[in-house]
Amino acid sequence: MKFLLKIEEISMLILSFYLSVLLGYKWWVFILFLFIPDISMQGYLFGNKIGAAVYNAFHYKFLAVLLGILGYTFSLNELAFAGIVLFGHSSFDRIFGYGLKYSIGFNSTHLGAIGNKNN
Repeated sequence: MKFLLKIEEISMLILSFYLSVLLGYKWWVFILFLFIPDISMQGYLFGNKIGAAVYNAFHYKFLAVLLGILGYTFSLNELAFAGIVLFGHSSFDRIFGYGLKYSIGFNSTHLGAIGNKNN
C-alpha cells in the first residue's frame, strides 16, 4: 500500500508540473518555486502549535486546489500558479514522508514520525 501511495503522490507532482506548463510557465520556473512553501517552517520559531498551523496551511492540498481553481476561474494566472505550486510541493513532501504536522512537534505527522523506518 505504501508503494501505491507514493506512486499516487508522484502522479500528482507530475500533474502539477504539467498544469504549470499549460498555464504558460517555463518548466524551470515551476522547479524554482517548488521549494518556496518550505518557508512556512519559520512558523516553528514561535512554537510547535503556531509552527504546525503555519506549516499545514502551506501544505494542505484543499487550499492549494482552491487557490488554483479561483485563479483559473478569475483569470488570475499568478494565483492559479501559486495553487499549482502548493499542490505539487505537498505531493513532493509526502513522497518522502513529510505530512501534515501535529502540534506536538515537527517530526510528528499524519504519515507517522519523520525518520521512523517502520512507516
